[in-house]
Amino acid sequence: MGLKWGVYMINLQDFDYHLPPELIAQAPAQPRDHSRLLVLAKKSGVMGHQHFYDLPRYLKAGDVLVLNNSKVFPARLLGKKLETGGAVEIFLHHKLKADTWECLVGGRVKEGTRVSFKHGLEALIKNNNQDGTWQVKFNQKGAKLWQSINQIGLVPLPPYIKRAKSQAVDKTRYQTVFADARQTGSAAAPTAGLHFTKSLLKKLKAQGVKIVYVTLHVGLGTFAPVKTENILEHKMHSEFASISANAAREISNAKKAGRRVIAVGTTSARTLEAADFTKSQAQAFWTDIFIYPGYKFKVVDALITNFHLPKSTLLMLISALAGSKNIKLAYQAAISQKYRFFSYGDAMFIN
Repeated sequence: MGLKWGVYMINLQDFDYHLPPELIAQAPAQPRDHSRLLVLAKKSGVMGHQHFYDLPRYLKAGDVLVLNNSKVFPARLLGKKLETGGAVEIFLHHKLKADTWECLVGGRVKEGTRVSFKHGLEALIKNNNQDGTWQVKFNQKGAKLWQSINQIGLVPLPPYIKRAKSQAVDKTRYQTVFADARQTGSAAAPTAGLHFTKSLLKKLKAQGVKIVYVTLHVGLGTFAPVKTENILEHKMHSEFASISANAAREISNAKKAGRRVIAVGTTSARTLEAADFTKSQAQAFWTDIFIYPGYKFKVVDALITNFHLPKSTLLMLISALAGSKNIKLAYQAAISQKYRFFSYGDAMFIN
């Protein structure tokens, strides 16, 4: 951190680290809750090494555990240009109209390019937005378009999972056990939630932990790299979030009573910090909240999270919660202990 030409800055290089490629998880742990768990005390920096099924040892009656129940949809569409047959990949991000989406597009395209897919689906590449996304209009809309997407779409695995295509196991494992079909809309899984099993959630409830759900549809912010030397110049993509009246009431009551609010994943943490809990009411909003060191958390007391990419906004968020020094030491320990990193990797509990 420091000043650059009289302007406060936080250097991107402060969030870099070297990760041996073999520690990038290529497949999920079996069963889900047998992934490892690094427990980090955010004040003292003391660490412990456990497994995820040990989590109930660290939670107590009255804690409020907040999970993101957004459901991932098969957002990757592989097609061919009608004119040349060249390959085109369309990654659905945000629905604009019944037949039009904001998308990432892979392949040589320009405005006016037409793309064909299986099952009669076609697309017209329209506007090229300044943020690198494109507006794409389909020849189907509404329920018919959703049916086609579900028929031909692929699970949107991150690029560091080196497979030619997603596998059958990914349809269930790149989805939380508590994902709500009514809340379909994520282009990537809220991965901290992947470690939970139904039996583990049942065990936590039995010991008096209150479990509530919020929704944040994971979008481009998950994939967008920070390209500015000064991270304060980085602009987050907006993502849609919602909180039910019941969840708002539980969270508000916990804060008033001094009980812990524990976010499961950075998506839940961002939702909680962007929301308004002065009133216990349902709310829905778009958020581009960017949390980095120096941020003072208003709602989140503890966090369950995965191990994140170097220079990522997610690494910046957990550094804000636990302190950059503690996170660097924890990541060094995780690498030396050969933890598995990223989406299908192991977990941390910062408390």
